[in-house]
Amino acid sequence: MTNTTHGAPLAPEVSPPQTKTKAGGGFLGRAGIVGGVLVIAIVIALLRSGSGLVVWQSVVTGILTGGLYGLIAMGLTLIFGVLDIVNFAHGALLAVAMFISFGMVSATGMHPYLTLVIAIPALFLIGAAVHRGLLSGSGGKSLENQLLITLGLSLLLENGLLMFFGAEPKAIALPGDFQFPLLGAVVAGSRLYAFLGAIALGALLYWLLRRTRLGTAIRAVAANGPGAELVGINVRRIHTLTFAIGTACAGAAAALAGPLVTVTPTLGEQFNITAFVVVVLGGMGNVVGALVGGLLIGLVEQLTTIYLGGQSSLLGVFVVFILVLFLRPQGLFGRKTA
Repeated sequence: MTNTTHGAPLAPEVSPPQTKTKAGGGFLGRAGIVGGVLVIAIVIALLRSGSGLVVWQSVVTGILTGGLYGLIAMGLTLIFGVLDIVNFAHGALLAVAMFISFGMVSATGMHPYLTLVIAIPALFLIGAAVHRGLLSGSGGKSLENQLLITLGLSLLLENGLLMFFGAEPKAIALPGDFQFPLLGAVVAGSRLYAFLGAIALGALLYWLLRRTRLGTAIRAVAANGPGAELVGINVRRIHTLTFAIGTACAGAAAALAGPLVTVTPTLGEQFNITAFVVVVLGGMGNVVGALVGGLLIGLVEQLTTIYLGGQSSLLGVFVVFILVLFLRPQGLFGRKTA
């Protein structure tokens, strides 16, 4: 068998019983280690800040923000796990969806969350067009080709948004937004809605992959493309649909996150960086790991502001990224097959 660090998490479980038990034990062991490290980090943050309320606020905010990171990363890791394409235009496509949401709210007065019904299909179609027009021949080819194509597309989209909408930051207001206490922390309704929406859509994606014929075809192509083609699966069509679904995840996250951020043409860059860290942390090609990794990175980002004060919250994210690359390059929830 060939060595791989991606694709397998999307494939059906075919391991013998003893292998499954060992893998399950390994998973629980890694989850326990991650949980222990988080507890230690929270205790240190508590000692440094001297305020349990500040730490609790950071933990709650981190978890709620991490749900959005997880949804964005699920789309990115799905594309990589099936197509073997590193999509550096993912963040720019998210920015496109956010401007679609902004445009609908500004032009029609539509509720920001109702723009989901526009942003998701629009990004699905854009993703399908991008794959068919630019990327259909790059899967499995040299990484340099993918980087050049997706980076070029990212620059094109960002500059197009800058040309049409200008550089002035824009805001998407959420009507009737509110705040409520949660065991001492203060939670904005918009952040809670975004988190619940991200978790629900992430669960829907997982259901699609595990319980539908399309999901079975996607997992079959991820596990063995030539074999899937031999049994009658249209691999090219599945590749296009997978890229479109992954891009639609970015569209959904953009509509959910719109009321929480300042909308600019370059907004996608930061989300792109964070999403790649989440994908590596969770395991390349592992959609469940991407969601869990998103929650972890959300916590790390918030706790970093306690440790470093006014320093960039991304510093802690990069530290985690480097540690994972050195200590477990396949990701916390990825696995090597031999």
